[in-house]
Amino acid sequence: MGVYLRWKQPSWMVDSIRMRMTSHLPWLLSALTLLHLTVQAHSLKRGTIQDLKCTTKNMLVWDCTWTPPVGVSPATVKEVCIKDRLHSCHRLESTNIKIAALSPGDHEVTINYLNGFQSKFTLNEKDVSLIPDTPASLSLSADLSSSTLHLRWNDKGSAFPYPSNATWEIKVLQNPSMEPVKLVSFNTTLNGQDTVHHWDWASELPLQCATYSVGIRWYIDYHRFSGYKVWSDWSLLKNISWTPNSETNVFPQDKVILAGSDITFCCISQTKVLSGQIGKTFCPLIHLYGENVAIRIQNISVSENSGTNVVFTTEDNVYGTVVFAGYPPDVPQKLNCETHDFKEVICSWNPGRPTGLVGPRNTDYTLSESISGKSVTFKRFETLTNESYRLAFQMLPGQEIHNFTLTGRNPLGHAESAVFINITERVAPHVPVSLRVKDINSTVVSLAWHLPGNFAKINLLCEIEICKASSEQEVRNATVKGAQESSYLVAVDKLTPYTLYTFRVRCSTETFWKWSKWSNEKRHLTTEAIPSRGPDTWREWSSDGKNLIIYWKPLPINEANGKILSYNISCTSNEETQSLSEILDPQHKAEIQLERNDYIISVVAKNSAGSSPPSKIASTEIPNDDIIVEQAVGMGKSIFLSWHADPNMTCDYVIKWCNSSHSEPCLMDWIKVPSNSTETIIESDQFQPGVRYNFYLYGCTNQGYQLLRSIIGYIEELAPIVAPNFTVEDTSADSILVKWEDIPVEELRGFLRGYLFYFQKGERDTPKTRTFETGHSDIKLKNITDISQKTLRIADLQGKTSYHLVLRAYTHGGLGPEKSMFVVTKENSVGLIIAILIPVAVAVVVGVVTSILCYRKREWIKETFYPDIPNPENCKALQFQKSICEGSSALKTLEMNPCTPNNVEVLESRSIVPKIEDTEIISPVAERPGESSEADPENHVVVSYCPPIIEEEIANPSADEAGGNSQVVYIDVQSMYQPQAKPEEEQGIDPGVVAGYKPQMRLPINSAAEDTAAEDEADKTAGYRPQANVNTWNLVSPDSPRSTDSNSEIVSFGSPCSINSRQFLIPPKDEDFPKSNGGGWSFTNFFQNKPND
Repeated sequence: MGVYLRWKQPSWMVDSIRMRMTSHLPWLLSALTLLHLTVQAHSLKRGTIQDLKCTTKNMLVWDCTWTPPVGVSPATVKEVCIKDRLHSCHRLESTNIKIAALSPGDHEVTINYLNGFQSKFTLNEKDVSLIPDTPASLSLSADLSSSTLHLRWNDKGSAFPYPSNATWEIKVLQNPSMEPVKLVSFNTTLNGQDTVHHWDWASELPLQCATYSVGIRWYIDYHRFSGYKVWSDWSLLKNISWTPNSETNVFPQDKVILAGSDITFCCISQTKVLSGQIGKTFCPLIHLYGENVAIRIQNISVSENSGTNVVFTTEDNVYGTVVFAGYPPDVPQKLNCETHDFKEVICSWNPGRPTGLVGPRNTDYTLSESISGKSVTFKRFETLTNESYRLAFQMLPGQEIHNFTLTGRNPLGHAESAVFINITERVAPHVPVSLRVKDINSTVVSLAWHLPGNFAKINLLCEIEICKASSEQEVRNATVKGAQESSYLVAVDKLTPYTLYTFRVRCSTETFWKWSKWSNEKRHLTTEAIPSRGPDTWREWSSDGKNLIIYWKPLPINEANGKILSYNISCTSNEETQSLSEILDPQHKAEIQLERNDYIISVVAKNSAGSSPPSKIASTEIPNDDIIVEQAVGMGKSIFLSWHADPNMTCDYVIKWCNSSHSEPCLMDWIKVPSNSTETIIESDQFQPGVRYNFYLYGCTNQGYQLLRSIIGYIEELAPIVAPNFTVEDTSADSILVKWEDIPVEELRGFLRGYLFYFQKGERDTPKTRTFETGHSDIKLKNITDISQKTLRIADLQGKTSYHLVLRAYTHGGLGPEKSMFVVTKENSVGLIIAILIPVAVAVVVGVVTSILCYRKREWIKETFYPDIPNPENCKALQFQKSICEGSSALKTLEMNPCTPNNVEVLESRSIVPKIEDTEIISPVAERPGESSEADPENHVVVSYCPPIIEEEIANPSADEAGGNSQVVYIDVQSMYQPQAKPEEEQGIDPGVVAGYKPQMRLPINSAAEDTAAEDEADKTAGYRPQANVNTWNLVSPDSPRSTDSNSEIVSFGSPCSINSRQFLIPPKDEDFPKSNGGGWSFTNFFQNKPND
């Protein structure tokens, strides 16, 4: 809805503004200001569209109100015009107008004011609110016994032109607090007429406990009205109140309530209530107002027969009531109405769940028949159970159609069930009585019985049950004409003579509804008749062939037709019949002496009624030399046999069988099969699993019987019960020969299919930790399927080894038990010889190969493990320079002159002397021209040596040494080869720290301190000490890599040698003694050949 405002100005004002705008600019600004004010006024007017409100009560008339513009009085309204509508203008003097409902769509509405203002807006049905009138309640009543409020009101539907849906909302308030306790809504339909509606509400709190007020409002939903739907205002409240007595009261009184529901009891008291309880259970008190209280019981259980007490205790007294909790009656189940005798109708039903209510609150049942208008009542005052109830309704003569309704009522509700019947189709007669049986002949009897009731107009259908001993029952139907209080007679035929029967009868009608109950049983034995056929016979010749044994089977009771007294045996030869003997029952075998001629043997059974037809059999047996023994296995307790049809067989086939273990003549039983059959299934209760039977098939011809097939078989194969007995026939170093015996047929219990032979290494005294299973790799298995084989040689064994042998037989029924033994194979002499020769041959070959290798590598072995010791005479280690000892032209290296030193001076250096590169020392005395020319001058060091000066001759060296008058002096023999160095570096070298070869001299001891030092070092200096500073020894050979790579400047090298010895001086084995820095045992020297010095 759009609204805007327009203000009409006089024309002279517009022209004046235009003239001033053209002449003066300030007036243009004034115009813009005026335009702005106009827009503001328009905007203000648009904001007042929210004040426009249109409502309708019945969708026929719209009531619209609005707020006038600012500065405009409501009394200045001149008229309201609606565009596109006849009589569109309505003169008004206020801001409220009622107009007829407009058609759907937008409508332009103009409001003109006396002061020249004009408002326009768009009005649409969507902007109209449908607010129905406030409903008015017609009446409000209360049912105090059930605490129910009943409300009635009129919807005034005639005020609405269209059918509409109405939603009502009802609220219930509880005084004096006016607390809402119930708010409910439901839907109705306005159909254009005034309709009175009803609403009932059951209060949880008894109405006597408080006052209540009820209000109502509604809401109309018309689907074609597109405007707003709004709830009406609430109606005026209607009150329900109850004036209590001055005495204390508890409500409700003697209430009957549904079990499982909730109930509230209140106590109206003038004094304080202390407690409230139901039964023995105390409940919390709920304060209502004043001294009034209530208790709430939830899920109340079924009461006892006398009800449950509810007690309130006040300060001065005790008050209470009784509550009865139970159930309403169930719908009567299985309602059935029928008649037994057409005199009365009996209706029965199941009441269903017990109600738990007794006495005057019990369920009463009423059976009404609507056609006759008669009814009967059924009452029970004791506790109800689930038993069936019965009501008898007396029938009216000639009435067949009945419409029954059964209604059950108690204080909690009622339930009913109905049935519509034709009584002639609902007949269940009484039990037949006085049943009698009378013989007519051996196969026919008559039955008679009495049936009470009036069945003259219908036919009865009766069932006669006939039972024979140890056989199934037979039921026969018989239809008889109904009568009134009469007996009925029926003949029963096709019975078996001399048979004990049991008869009983029950009846119904041809339009069957129910059978009556069975009558009492009546037992009866029919009379005898002659046997219907002769006995089934067979014959066998005795083992000596002199006597003929005749067998026959006793006749079944249904063929004997009486008690068999005896059997007559006769034979016929050349048309002469001779009676041989009479055998009394129960013997079923006769042995007669006959020559091997052709005879026809006849057997006749006799009872008190007569003799049976004869059974004949020929004594001759036609020979057959082409018989092959076959095998067969049955299933369960039967075995299937088949054969090819033989046109020569004219009589029948006979199959006899016996246990294989029995002696001849072997006969257990036999059967006869018609000549046109080629198969049969033999069943017998005598068959047992695991027992071998012999089956013989005979064919019958005019000349006699001929054996056609011979079969051995089992009904069911089982596993053998014993193991085959086996022995070891022969043993060798690599094989064992085993032999076993057959298992007896009785213990085999099936057809032998083979043997399983296990063997493995094992000792007799070793405990058996596992069974023989093929899954173990050390167990070997042989399956012998040739059952004729009785020996087995086990090859590829080890000599002098114990083997565990196990043999088991098996059939299709399973494996039999095992038999085992332990066998030790013989010692293998060839293997022993080979075991000795092979290691010897290997040792010889290894020795020869080793000797050849050692011989070819002898030089390497010698140099590696036994190197040559250099001859000191050829040592070139010391070469002296001439500048050391001048005047000695024939100086020799280490000349072997007697020298007894008396003083020894040890010159040692504690500092670490750097190493110098090793080089070969060549003695100038031993040097030969040829050798010196071949040697490289750069690899030689010339060492000069001055022999020691003997200061004092010692006559007795040993005595002087013991007296401490001499001292050993180590004089360094310095290498004349020095590394090239700068002069400054040479001047810095201290001669005292140079280590070299130190020959000994005997010098006198100068001081006591030296003596003491010499004594302290006596152990260390005992013996010959060529060099004092052993730390400077370098055992690496001069040509070793370690010598050449060393950065040492001054070292002692080579083997320390004394001036009097050529032997290598081994350093003492002392942990303080310096170890070799590599020595001559380098990895490269190990494989390197050295030249001999």
